[in-house]
Formats: sequence, C-alpha cells, structure tokens
Amino acid sequence: MPADPVALGVFHSLLSSVAEEMGAALIRSSLSPNIRERRDLSCAVFDAEGRLISQASHIPVHLGAMPASVEAIQSLAPFAPGDIVVLNDPYLGGSHLPDVTMVSPVFAAGKRRRRIGYVASRAHQSDIGGMAPGSMPLASELIQEGLIIPPVRLYTGGKLNQDLLALILRNVRTPDERLGDFQAQVAAQHTGESRLIELAEKYGARVLKNRMTELLDYAERLTTARLMLVPDGTYDFEDALDDDGITPDPVPIRVRLTVDQGRLEANFTGSSSDRPASINAVAAVTRSAVYYAVLCLIGGDAPLNAGCFRPVAVRLPRESVVSARPGRAVSAGNVETSQRIVDVVLGALAKALPDVIPAASSGTMNNVAIGGFDTRRNRAFTYYETLGGGLGAGAAGPGLSATHSHMTNTLNTPVETIEATFPLRVTNYSIRPDTGGPGKHKGGNGLLRAYEFLEPAQVTLMSERRKLQPWGLNGGDPGAVGSNSLETAANERRSLPSKVNFEVKAGDVLTVETPGGGGWGGADSGSSESQK
Repeated sequence: MPADPVALGVFHSLLSSVAEEMGAALIRSSLSPNIRERRDLSCAVFDAEGRLISQASHIPVHLGAMPASVEAIQSLAPFAPGDIVVLNDPYLGGSHLPDVTMVSPVFAAGKRRRRIGYVASRAHQSDIGGMAPGSMPLASELIQEGLIIPPVRLYTGGKLNQDLLALILRNVRTPDERLGDFQAQVAAQHTGESRLIELAEKYGARVLKNRMTELLDYAERLTTARLMLVPDGTYDFEDALDDDGITPDPVPIRVRLTVDQGRLEANFTGSSSDRPASINAVAAVTRSAVYYAVLCLIGGDAPLNAGCFRPVAVRLPRESVVSARPGRAVSAGNVETSQRIVDVVLGALAKALPDVIPAASSGTMNNVAIGGFDTRRNRAFTYYETLGGGLGAGAAGPGLSATHSHMTNTLNTPVETIEATFPLRVTNYSIRPDTGGPGKHKGGNGLLRAYEFLEPAQVTLMSERRKLQPWGLNGGDPGAVGSNSLETAANERRSLPSKVNFEVKAGDVLTVETPGGGGWGGADSGSSESQK
C-alpha cells in the first residue's frame, strides 16, 4: 500500500525540525565565534539502523559524510540510554580533525528501551592541537594535524568520562573555549534525543519506524525520477588543485559519470595518487561531494536522506587524493579538495545538462587560521575563518558575489566580533570588482579581507584557485584567480602561496583576495574555451 503523502510530509517536517532544533541549541550555547557566529556545524537524525533520515540546513561536506560516523561507532555496541560517543578520526568516521562529531543512540521510553534511532552533531573546533594553531597546517601525516580521537564514549549511561575530557582539553591551545563548545554539542545531543523520544511517545515507535522507512523509499524514487531526466551516457571531466602545498605541480582530479536509466555512477579512476601533504580527502568526504552535486539536481523540498544516495554509486581508486590511505594528512582535503570534486562532477553533468548546470564557482573555502597569545586579555587565542567568493553564472542569470558556495554553508564572522574577541583589526572588507568571468551572464565577484595583527601570531592559509581559474561554460569566460599577500610593518609587501604557514609581527597586514565565479554564455568581449 503506498505511503500517505500527507503523513510523509508531516513526518519529514517533524524529523527535520529535530535536526534544526539541535543546531539552534548548539549555536546558542557555543562559546567560539566559529560556531556561534559562522555556524560551522551540522546536525542530523538517523534511524535505528544508522541510516540518515533528516538533516538541518547546515554544512554539505559534513552531512554527506556523517553516516560514516554512525557506522564507525557500531564497534562500541551495545549501547545504553545516556551514551554519547565522540570521534574525529577521518579514517574512522570523521572528515578532518577539527570537525568533532558526537553521536547518541536514542531509546524509546518504557521498560523495553528499544532503540529508535541516533542523533549526531558535528562542529568545527577552532583548535584541536597539532603543529599549528587552528589545526590545519601544511602537514605530511595525520598525526601532525592534531589530536586524533577514535570512536570512544564521552558519556556512559549519562556519566561523563572526566579522564577522557581532561586528556582532550590538555592537548588543545584554547581549553576553555573547547570545553564550552563541547558542552554546547552535548546540549544539542540532549535536545535531539528528547525530541525524538517525544515523537515516539506521541505517534508510537512502530509508526515512527515505518514513516522513516517510507521517507527513505520516497527520496529514492524522487532521485531516480530526476536522474531519469539526465540523458543516458558517459560524461568525463577533469580539473585540478593548484598544488599540494609542498610541491608546485597541479593535482588532477578526474571523473567519469555514467548515467543509465535513473542511476548514476561516479568513477574517479585516473585521479592523482594521494600526497604527503594535507590535500588528501577520505572516501566519506568524496562521497559527500558527489551526493551534494546529485542533491542539487533534485532541489525543492525533497527529503534529503539516505534514500537519495541509493541510485548513486561512487568508485574510488585506492590510495588516491580522493580516497587516501590511513595516516595521510587530510585537513585541506575536507575543505579544498571537496570543492574541486564538486567542480568535476558538475563539469561532467554540464555536458549532459548544459542549460541546467552553472559555471564553476570560486572553488575554494579560503581558509584562514590564526593563533597566538593575546596580552591584552592574558589568554591564548585561535581564530578560524573561511571566506566566500564568486558564484558561477548559469542559464538563469549571473552568479552571486562574495558568497560561500557548494561544500560550505557558513556565514562570515562579523568584523565587530573579530575585533572584540581577537587581537586583530579588519582594515578592509570589500567586494573585488570585475573578478567574475564575463559572459552573457557574468560570474559573481570575489571579496577582499585584510587583517592587521595587534600581536605576534602564527598564520595558516589553505586556499585554492590562485593559479587555475574557475571555468566558464557555454562560451563564458573563467573567473579571476585569488591571491594572498602580506605587508609588514616596515612596508615590505610580498606575495604568499595558496597554502602556507608563517609567523607575523604586530603591525603586519594580511590580505586575502578570493576568486570570482565563471561566466556563462558568450560575452561581448569574446569567449574562452571552457576547461575540458
């Protein structure tokens, strides 16, 4: 018997509201500007079998990879009410080390205590230890990037593991801030658990389970129907990262999409081998990027859950930049390589749907991590930020300017918050004119942000599209590349690589200029061939 569409719509909204309320609790309870202001977090609900059921409108790179976290904690089963598992190991359910995930099994009230699902939150901690503040250094192995936490119980039956928490806080640069953010995540876990239990009590655990299964099947049907509109065939595309941060050579990423009667396979054979650098992505991050591109085709109010993933297969070469071997550094793989994976998947889809897919967006999160000691406040500090860029134009119109795109969905940190919280002064924050690619529809412009340092500090930049331009489509021109530079207090100016660790003195000024998006359609000034 077909599922009642009204009941499905109601339960889709109910379950989504659980994830959204978890996110609200985490945002409002957190201590760091990175979570409180930028909202660098994600929350989701899973069924009793660990299948993604609903997610809040948070960070795409988190949400598509979080099912791996729920799968990874099964090594600790059986669970009991009050358990909370914490992890960040990219090779055991995480993405990169700053993203700390908490997962709670949820049990129905009553004597039987039957498990009805899981709730999970993932929050980017501004520091989790390692060789550089912000835990995103130019590293050659994972252990250099920070404290590695395998799946382990932070709470057992509602009782805090004080020794584990003490160990974690002893290995980070800003323990008070981390403690506040950890406590905020725990609050989010409790919120999600309470709301899911309330749904089971109101509608019954069996009804809740059945509706979850029906939502999965419905999402699968929607995804299959949308993929049926993509012409059957094989579509290839290649793009590259500028470099790996250690050597200057580009890092190619290749995909072959095969579409066949409502099913899609993404095969990344031919992509670069993994590198002794931090640009490697783990398999869960690559799958997340592919799923995101497919979900963009669905659009609308469709339930975005594990059912959407069923018609999609992802083939990954082992020991590659899109599926790194354990032990490889991965901090930039999560934030930068994921963006390029989206670019190649969308580039391949553009060959099948030229009037649907937009040109390339800026293709980078423009990561800035700064840390040191604030003598005015007598405390250590770590600041982390990602900066927006230009969005690619499409058949419907021009791209937006100065906007986060694709695998990130964060806000900016307000200038007032930066200057009130850190020993930094923002001396320029503006849109870069004429950096979007020309075309019938112009790509969005990038932005410029300049930081003056009021104290000596260590800085990490992890950025992309400083050499290779975001491509245009259908005769549109590519967007402008970005740039990084440092002006010292002695008025000496030097260009900086896309990926670099360095030290600054008080009075130095760092300027980050982000790329524009590609243009779409022939431009009056002429056109350039889109990247193949």
